[in-house]
Amino acid sequence: MLAEDTLYMTVEELGPQLKAKKISPVELTEGYLQRLEKYGAALGAVATITRERAMEEARAAEAEIVKGKYRGPLHGIPYGAKDLLAAKGAPTTWGAPPFKDQVFDFDATLIQKLREAGAILVAKLAMIELAGGGGYSSAAASLQGASRCPFNKEHWAGGSSSGPGAAVPSALVGFAIGSETLGSIITPCAFSGVSGLRPTYGRVSRHGAMALSWTMDKLGPMCRSAADCGLVMEVIAGPDPADPSSREDGAWGKRGSAVGGALWAPGKLFGGGKKDKPSLAGKKIGVIRPNFERGGDPEVAQAYAAALGVIQGLGAELRDTALPDFPYGAVATTLYQTEMAAIFRTFVESGKFQELVDEPQKIGMAAALSVPATEYLDACRIRAKIQDAMGDVFGQFEAIVAPSRNAPASLITADLMGGPRPPAAGEASGRPAAPPPGAGNTTNVIGSSNVAGLPAVSVPCGFTAKDLPIGIQFVAAAMRDDVCLEIAAAFQSATEWHKKRPAL
Repeated sequence: MLAEDTLYMTVEELGPQLKAKKISPVELTEGYLQRLEKYGAALGAVATITRERAMEEARAAEAEIVKGKYRGPLHGIPYGAKDLLAAKGAPTTWGAPPFKDQVFDFDATLIQKLREAGAILVAKLAMIELAGGGGYSSAAASLQGASRCPFNKEHWAGGSSSGPGAAVPSALVGFAIGSETLGSIITPCAFSGVSGLRPTYGRVSRHGAMALSWTMDKLGPMCRSAADCGLVMEVIAGPDPADPSSREDGAWGKRGSAVGGALWAPGKLFGGGKKDKPSLAGKKIGVIRPNFERGGDPEVAQAYAAALGVIQGLGAELRDTALPDFPYGAVATTLYQTEMAAIFRTFVESGKFQELVDEPQKIGMAAALSVPATEYLDACRIRAKIQDAMGDVFGQFEAIVAPSRNAPASLITADLMGGPRPPAAGEASGRPAAPPPGAGNTTNVIGSSNVAGLPAVSVPCGFTAKDLPIGIQFVAAAMRDDVCLEIAAAFQSATEWHKKRPAL
């Protein structure tokens, strides 16, 4: 049995050990499978454990590595995938009771790419039913029940990629794949202490993934470090004839020529592979400062201020800024809900949607069929203006920084559609005063960046007194995922928050 320390290693640490035959892929896979079986259900992290497939892939990886046929940094690394990705022969439930017996006879393109890289699928991970497209009020809006924050199990892991959020910091998997339409990677990363990348729209093929919104869905890695996210992206990024929205982009921006054409090479950052001190000198970063007195949390505000000090200490030039004033939330909701209505129209009209767990989800899915086409077209028109305006922002800055979420994870029992959040230190009540309409437009980083299809990385930057994780996010221009990763990796080189382990 492998030591827990080994199972908590990052992908960046495990890879060389596997390549050098100091760790066996079979033993590593068995170690993660045992943790999935021991802790997965209690954390609400697991939809299906793919033991038979995992052991087959592990034995194949071990045989190749022993023969010196090493495929790269993910060879022999066990991982989990959010249960909206097709995996041949395994249930793909989309987190919803009506689809509990759904099985596909093919792998999603992303799963196929990971298999070709030698990664080992050990589990399909839990999710909010149908990625929460209709809106949902409960952390338990899932076939698998509520996913729990591993650091404080009375609180939510965050949705809709809740299973990956619970599994990664608990070392149930080496890394995971999540999806985001409007915050579903950034939120569980913030709530559960995960490092995650939401890629530029189109950077990763979505063939074989449940569609919620054709023009907003993104698939991305959720890992124990930002550097790991880059290693996973090295494998999963790129065009796919089966997904017309996927992009042919070669290497990542300006970094491609500097690292021999590789998308991402953590060892070559900060001095071409030398062990120089990480530096963000010359990087201009715009700072978003939310109004924490309206719907925020003072402990998050304090951790965010400290994190900005770290970034400045790394040499970055920080300047306060605000987002262009657009109704990001309304535009995003109109776009994804109307597209969802088209995607799930037959499902709703058949009445099968009544088998879903969450009542607001049912109501929202049915109501979306009645949204006028003019509202969708108006949202598309405003989106074009948002994309232009956000492009202007990144004409001034290489990245913007903001809290991943302005408050920590809610209680498992909270009403997610307006109920109380947990009281912060010194507060008598957890229910903040409702801000006036439009008050948060110029600080709505999740809404603006998702509407514009921009990349973002969320990493841990602190914990509350109740041991709830706090996250910070870095957003960059379209196709500059490398900028987000470089800043996040530099931040993590100067902090230890991402190394904290939950007491399971």
